[in-house]
Order: sequence, then structure tokens, then C-alpha cells
Amino acid sequence: MSNKDNKDLFLKSSYYYDLPENLIAQTPVEPRDSSRLLIYDREQKTVEHKHFRDIIDYLNKGDVLVVNNTRVLPARLFGYKDTGAKIEILLQKRINLKEWEVISKPFKRLKEGMKLTFSQNLSCIIESKKDYGSCIIKFEFDGVFEDRLSEVGQMPLPPYIHEKLKDKERYQTVYSKVEGSSAAPTAGLHFTPELLEKIKEKGAEIIEVLLHVGLGTFRPVKEDNILNHKMHSEFIEMTQENADKINQAKSEGRRIIAVGTTSVRVLESCADNHGFIMPQKRETDIFIYPSYKFKIVDALITNFHLPESTLLMLVSAIAGYDETMEIYQQAVKCKYRFFSFGDSMFIK
Repeated sequence: MSNKDNKDLFLKSSYYYDLPENLIAQTPVEPRDSSRLLIYDREQKTVEHKHFRDIIDYLNKGDVLVVNNTRVLPARLFGYKDTGAKIEILLQKRINLKEWEVISKPFKRLKEGMKLTFSQNLSCIIESKKDYGSCIIKFEFDGVFEDRLSEVGQMPLPPYIHEKLKDKERYQTVYSKVEGSSAAPTAGLHFTPELLEKIKEKGAEIIEVLLHVGLGTFRPVKEDNILNHKMHSEFIEMTQENADKINQAKSEGRRIIAVGTTSVRVLESCADNHGFIMPQKRETDIFIYPSYKFKIVDALITNFHLPESTLLMLVSAIAGYDETMEIYQQAVKCKYRFFSFGDSMFIK
């Protein structure tokens, strides 16, 4: 593949690749760490084909794995208008105790002031309509909101997954703790408790950060020039303790390995211009694409992402554009499984 002109790297179409539908993983593999793992060595420009449990062989004593400990909410709700018409709601972002930004289907049928009923103890009022089929709703409920949500909410699997999920925990990482996501940080789905223990025994450190994944992560890039794309914002948190640990590791020249694009976004959002991590608790809308200069992240564990997606652009920024597109072509040829329940890649 010839090198792209810089201006071409800003074209959405440059990030397109052909993917046969049968390579979109519909169900997770068992056990978690038996998924396939493509290893890409940026220095040697070599590709190896392994299984995820083999990641241990590519980690060194002193490495820092940064994982996102968010937990997915049962964010898919089916409500009914007074007429009996059914409306699907997907929770996207919490605004306060009762108000949420949501995506709704069908969007056109909603009007401001309309009431939707989900159960005897949970309903909402449509407060305002926004772009991209989203609106602001205000919940009315008895008791604890999370309890009401768990009673009626369903796991919000991505739109390309058509199989029913038998075990809800398979769309959670084994280290998930803080509820608030509308989608899983899928690079972490490959880890088992046993594999995490082996990683610690090898002398690598595991640090938890937080990013609540919004449904905007699946929002397609509509602008032909990606620089005109408006990135969705997501809540992040980096504690002082973990900022200190990462800063110490960087100062000692140890590798910072991000587990997933969400961890990359936290780390790079929290870094100042000198590559120093600051504690944060805020929204980030950082958009990482080729030409971005990484301040913190040295390596990345990630899944295979949708064509023309911001996630594929982020991977291209760390692995190189030409290299990424060639790796994806090879992954298709080798019949890797793609997207949320698919296989993974380690860019070292």
C-alpha cells in the first residue's frame, strides 16, 4: 500500500475496509482468554498470531497495564406512550439524579412533554429533543433508581450483534466496578481473573482508571473530512494515587500499556504538555487520529474496530495508518473475529 498524503489521512473514506459479515462476532468465546491475539511489533514491523492467554509472554516486569473499571448499565429500556405505542430508549449519559441524555427509536414519534411508562414504578417525561436522535428525559420512580432500572433494563448490546446474550456478565469485564457505561470497554473482555494474577506474578502492575462509555462510541463519522467530526464527550476519572503511580512509571522508563481505546482516552486526556498525568474528574471529548503525538501511551491492547470509526482512527494514530490498514486486511484474510465479542490485537 502506498503512503497516504497527509490530507488523505483526514478523509473518512481512507479508513474504509471490506469486512465479510460472517466475521462480525455474535457471541463471546469461552473461556475469555481463548480468543485470538494478533501481535504487531512496531519496531520490527512483524505480525504474529497467538491466543489472548499468550499476552503474558509479551509483558515485562515493571510494565503498567491501565484498565477501565467501568461497568455497563442495563441501559436498554422499552417504554409505552399513553396510546400504547412502544418506544425504545438507550441511556447515553447521566446529567443528574433524574435527568439523562438518551437515544430513542423511533425518534420522530416523541414530543416534548410526552410521558413514557416502563413499569409501575418507573416512567419518564421527554424534556427536549436534540441532534442524532437523542433527547433529554426526566425519570420519575419509586425507591432507588438503580433498582428500578435493573428490574426492567436490558444489556445494551451494539446494533451489529443479533444473537441474544445468555450470560449478562459476558458483556462486563471481570474487573468492572463503577456502573455508568452504555457499552463495554471491549478490549478488557479477554481477561480472566487467573490471567490477571499471572500478570501480577510476572511483576507487571495493573492500574484502574474510569471512563463511562457512551453510545456515541458507535456513532458513525458523517463528515467527509474527519477534522469536522464532533466527538462525543464521556465522563473520566483519574485519582491522585493512580496519577502518581503512572508518573513514577514514566519517569523510570517503564511501559504504559493501555487496555482499550477508552484507557487511551483517559491517559491522554489527563496528560499535560510535558507528559505529566494530573488527577481529573470531568468530561473528555478528545479525538485521536494520525498525526497525534502520544504523551503517555506506549502500547495498546485493543479489539478490531468498525470501518471509518473514530476507534480505527485512534489505532491508526498509534500503529501507523498504512500499517493498521495492512494489519486489518491480514486479519480479514486470516478470519479473525471482529468488533465487541471479537478477537484482539496487541500493538507493542
